[in-house]
Amino acid sequence: MPGEDSNQAWPEGPVDPATYIEQWEKIRSAFHAAMQGHRLPENSEENLAKVYLPLASWIAARKLKETLIVGINGAQGSGKSTLCDFLRLILTDLHGQRVAVLSIDDLYRTYAEREVLARDVHPLLITRGVPGTHDVALGLEILARLRSASEEDLTRLPAFDKAYDDRRPEADWPEFSGRPDIVLLEGWCVGSTPQPATALLEPINALEQQDDADCRWRTFVNEQLSGEYRKFFAELDCLIFLRVPDMDRVLEWRSLQEEKLAAIAGNARHVMTKESIHRFVMHYERLTRHNLNDLQSRADLTLFLDENHNFYQVRTRIAPRDA
Repeated sequence: MPGEDSNQAWPEGPVDPATYIEQWEKIRSAFHAAMQGHRLPENSEENLAKVYLPLASWIAARKLKETLIVGINGAQGSGKSTLCDFLRLILTDLHGQRVAVLSIDDLYRTYAEREVLARDVHPLLITRGVPGTHDVALGLEILARLRSASEEDLTRLPAFDKAYDDRRPEADWPEFSGRPDIVLLEGWCVGSTPQPATALLEPINALEQQDDADCRWRTFVNEQLSGEYRKFFAELDCLIFLRVPDMDRVLEWRSLQEEKLAAIAGNARHVMTKESIHRFVMHYERLTRHNLNDLQSRADLTLFLDENHNFYQVRTRIAPRDA
């Protein structure tokens, strides 16, 4: 059953000013450099630090086992990757933690594998994103390797090239050395739960109405969350939810993401137009709306984003999260 919520800033109360100032002075230069790398406006530096510093402390305080697995859920464009980069920086430099970051996006099945799904299950499964298009077994294998790694072990972390819509060759995967203290597992559907079958009957957008009239695609996707994805998400020790205002912001922020991707990838063949982004986001819409209604009551900590992409509220759970 869902637990009670706390609307105070953080479960431990306000950050001690002296501690905050001390932490900020230690991390300020690296924090500023990271902001430049993410092309974030300089005037947001202090406000972000006031969220990221205590959040990192909140995570570090929960490390009661050798490797803590932290799930981070947020809709497309909500800032999950940016958040993880800053958390890794702060947890490493201020808290002395070894941090591995794994994105569920990097577990997407190869294009060839999705072609098989599209042929054998439903044509919409050619498009990456929804449950069923990830290699969950690979994700479980990576987590197991990280947890059991010795100091000398190197663990290759999967990498997916969104510009080319395919997984990178294993030789190009980044390596993590040793056993991490904390794993940040981020993704738009991390921790998501299935909907009741009756909720699937009515299409919610043009994609479902035109391309999934018989409900076969969304039923398959929903069933994945009851199966191997449930086992994968059971690995989480805590869950953080970045709550966006609405679906309009998801489309807007996902378009901004694609502009950054286009700037990096140049003439890569799979950078999307505005029209294709709109269709792409419709694949995610059902589960994104479900998460907006469901995850807030189950996440251990929810960060609320306003229409300008600023954090304005933090909500933490008092009672334990359901499995």
